[in-house]
Amino acid sequence: MTDELLTISAFARQVGLTPSALRFYDDCGLLRPASVDEQNGYRYYSPSQQARAALLRDLREIDLPLAEVRVVLDEGASLGVAVIRSHLKTVEGKAEAARRATARILASLQAVPYECAVTLGGAELASAIRQVAAAAAATDEIPALACVLLELGEDEVTLVATDRYRLSVRKLQPLGFAGYPRNLLVRASELTALARWVGPAAEVRLETGPAGTALVVDGESRPLAVVDDEFPAYQSILAGLTPPTCRVVADRQQLLALLTGETVALDIDSGKLVVTAVDSGEALGELAGIGTGAVRLGFSASLLAAALSVSVGPDVLLELCAVDRPVVVRSADQGTFTTLVMPTRLDG
Repeated sequence: MTDELLTISAFARQVGLTPSALRFYDDCGLLRPASVDEQNGYRYYSPSQQARAALLRDLREIDLPLAEVRVVLDEGASLGVAVIRSHLKTVEGKAEAARRATARILASLQAVPYECAVTLGGAELASAIRQVAAAAAATDEIPALACVLLELGEDEVTLVATDRYRLSVRKLQPLGFAGYPRNLLVRASELTALARWVGPAAEVRLETGPAGTALVVDGESRPLAVVDDEFPAYQSILAGLTPPTCRVVADRQQLLALLTGETVALDIDSGKLVVTAVDSGEALGELAGIGTGAVRLGFSASLLAAALSVSVGPDVLLELCAVDRPVVVRSADQGTFTTLVMPTRLDG
């Protein structure tokens, strides 16, 4: 019988585990041998067990607890995926906390006045603030929604805001970076008030550390209050976007001018875009665009207009799918700025 099976040593080599690990997983009931010699206790494994062993190896590589490993191995793919995603979120949270603590420790040991310092172009930062901060909610009920999330990284700085109906994301390339990546929540109203000040500057330095957070221009420093709250997991929203069934590029200002009244319907077919007032049924206008696919969706006129008004350039790219999926609004010539807008049902 053992002629078709593998010894524990041979199986361990094939799956990237040690024999001692295989014995441990046998004792835990996670990976039983296909056969055990009753006389000498030698364990033998079947080639068909390699996939389970490899998955077990990878799950332990990401430090998944054994109780959760058992769920992934034995309770089905959908539950396993949920367990792994939850674990990843926990790991990422711990990593972020570790980065922050490391930055504080190093700053104190090296007498550095900041944990993170990033340099940006003043005009570019002012433009990003204007575009993104407009999507923040004008409410104090949920403090995070009245804020702009600043993700400060060596290769990219991201500004994000949302009011739950609209999500705006703008990415900037820093001119300089020192310290360690940080995420900050700053009130949108406070950032907006500083946009005019930073706009004319060739360079703006954002510093955050034990002494606080501030914007610095030509040696002049203005403080920024950081809000202690959790911003919505916008990355999962972007990652979960359904591929569009319809894409169209249209004249941004012409489309903006047609968005009157409370609710409008957009009928798009092979690039042609017709706008209709839902309440009255009045045709508000027709635009010639460039695109593919066909769809009819309703929008709050003011919500869609707000998304278009902070875009840049003469054209706008709309990526549409269904009434229960956000519409992606991009400046056709600036891929670093993206807004998501939720449609409105037309059937009441």
